[in-house]
Amino acid sequence: MASATLLLIGLAALAGAIALLVYALLGARNVNPATGSLADIEKYYSQARTPVKAKVKKDADIPELPPLMVRARDLAIRLSPVGTARKLQHLLDVAGNPKGWTPERLFAFKTVGLVGLGLVGLLFGARSALGIFLFPLIGAVAGFFLPDLLVYNAGLKRQQSIQRALPDALDMLTVCVEAGLGFDAAAAQVARKTQGPVAAEFSRMLQEMQIGMSRVEALRAMVLRTTCAELRVFVSALVQAAELGVPIAMVLREQANEMRLKRRQRAEEQAQKVPVKILLPLMIFLMPALFIVILGPGVINIYHNFINSAVTK
Repeated sequence: MASATLLLIGLAALAGAIALLVYALLGARNVNPATGSLADIEKYYSQARTPVKAKVKKDADIPELPPLMVRARDLAIRLSPVGTARKLQHLLDVAGNPKGWTPERLFAFKTVGLVGLGLVGLLFGARSALGIFLFPLIGAVAGFFLPDLLVYNAGLKRQQSIQRALPDALDMLTVCVEAGLGFDAAAAQVARKTQGPVAAEFSRMLQEMQIGMSRVEALRAMVLRTTCAELRVFVSALVQAAELGVPIAMVLREQANEMRLKRRQRAEEQAQKVPVKILLPLMIFLMPALFIVILGPGVINIYHNFINSAVTK
């Protein structure tokens, strides 16, 4: 009897082990092993960004926002069209996902700007019947879209920094590849030896490649996070070189030469714009002073001559 009981217990344990093994194999087959690491990287770079749903959430859902800010966020979500959260997240990606900037906080600040500038407009427009309606409306609209403008401005400055630093990064990348390093090792040198948004983008690309993404996918993901035309051209050339089997050192050399040429042309273009830009301040501030200095004594002499002639008559 005891032996039969032990046999049943052993069979049950064996069946349970087999069931757990089958479940683990099926789960591993359906789940990509790089998914968790990709999620961690996205969470790190986007500062816990999550798509903002259109329905009202409870205060406990987002503990980092105070209850009043949660209500302000929900009001801005109701006033915004569908897809605004995705557009704000794209703006944050272009701006480099500044620390503490999330779509939820931007929605809350949109409501704060709407109410704050609306009240300011009400104070300025309270003196007239038309202004009491027009000024608060203008202030509320401006305050509602002010966070979007700030994020867009931050992204624009970051893209300009990428555009200025890209030729030097490509020069270093070309030198490293021609010295015998692979593309991944050369990109790691660029990320380690340089600073700024270009180094950050190369560092994130390498991290995505280390956890399972292919080089082409990581490069295309980097393009989606930027609006710099030169970087898009560079990534397109690398992708085509990888697909056609062209030596990457040759492509990097040509791209580096082209980037330096474009930077020189941009500098010459900015230099040509200086006389046009300085003309208006010159006419407004400098010309009146010159007229006073040059024509002032003559006007004074003419005035005294008229006074003396009037007295003698």
